[in-house]
Amino acid sequence: MAGVGEKATLILGVGNVLMGDEGVGVHAVRMLEQSVSADHVKILDGGTGGFHLLSLFQEYNPIVLIDATMDEKPAGTVTLTRPRFASDFPRTLSAHDIGLRDLLESAQLIGPLPTLYLITVSIDKIQTMSMELSNPVKKSLPEVKKAIDRILAETV
Repeated sequence: MAGVGEKATLILGVGNVLMGDEGVGVHAVRMLEQSVSADHVKILDGGTGGFHLLSLFQEYNPIVLIDATMDEKPAGTVTLTRPRFASDFPRTLSAHDIGLRDLLESAQLIGPLPTLYLITVSIDKIQTMSMELSNPVKKSLPEVKKAIDRILAETV
């Protein structure tokens, strides 16, 4: 783990795996658990979000968030941003309890935010009662891994 006074990096994937592509964040962290092994990195399945994740904003720095977005880009498009404001996050998809935007707004109330990275994967639609990713979204997972590798190389 990180040394005394240092905080570890958190990779947090959110989404509902019962809603097809909307669960891409969770699918991504499951893939990363098999391929990322560094003492200073914690990989966590954040499920459908929720305020129980709020304490993570105090425990880790930086935090990499992985989520699906319906941004009208082709399905499987991977975008990496450095959000600074709640408005920089994609709107909540209906399958989440609370969105990353809500979580960030709440975290700002309890203290300074860690450095944040947001990896979004564009999706076309939410499929109900499907645990499978569509082919374009499934094919995006190696690109998510490359983005994670770039972030980890920057933050070491």
